[in-house]
Amino acid sequence: MTTALITGATAGIGAAFARRLAADGHDVVLVARDVKRLREQATELHDRHGVEAEVLAADLSEEKGIAAVEARLSDPKQPVDMLVNNAGFGNKGRFLEVSMADELKMLTVHCEAVLRLTSAAATSMKGRRRGAVVNVASVAAFLPRGTYGASKAWVVQFTQGAARDLAGSGVRLMALCPGFVRTEFHERAGMGTDNIPGWMWLDADKLVAAALTDLERGRTLSIPDPRYKALMGVVKLAPRGLLGGVSSKAGRKYGPQ
Repeated sequence: MTTALITGATAGIGAAFARRLAADGHDVVLVARDVKRLREQATELHDRHGVEAEVLAADLSEEKGIAAVEARLSDPKQPVDMLVNNAGFGNKGRFLEVSMADELKMLTVHCEAVLRLTSAAATSMKGRRRGAVVNVASVAAFLPRGTYGASKAWVVQFTQGAARDLAGSGVRLMALCPGFVRTEFHERAGMGTDNIPGWMWLDADKLVAAALTDLERGRTLSIPDPRYKALMGVVKLAPRGLLGGVSSKAGRKYGPQ
């Protein structure tokens, strides 16, 4: 039986990945900060699907947390066949309104942790000539929207570059770029969502199903919904200056309240 490790596993997209992978018969390693929620989730997945569900409490904004997950991914006695780097968060406020400490914390979770955990997983997977890494980014990666968008753009570029470097090794890498998903993300950041049109919201379980299909097809970038594929097509064609203005207005309309 194969094993999947999911960060940010207790809510939203991470929890959807855990449900789907457990339902498909994968043992799971669940990583998040909240031990109580992790244990409840592990019990539910084990009882429902008969898989082993391991709990690893770790804060990926801290060195100790990143190192703990690196060690688990590198353990040759308990190999991990799939890594889902999903942990992440948003900060409420424009540039210079958010503290530097919070900006750096975001970069640690979105960039440093993704780099180190992908490296640890891919090193082990390459030796076995099989494995997959899904790094959860965002469609914000394609828009000039501050530190969050910049960090997700890094995830996309890093993942696709690493995928090229590892071509033929048996290790697959894919950046997943969802749009708005009904999760705890906005609530935790103190962002209002009432003004976001209903058509822009995605279902986490359907998103994960589409992402796993894209992974099986060998894609290194997944935008798992026709609506957002169309929007990103328009973004690619729009002049950069115009795009910056539209993105800024959209951020004020649909962003933090």
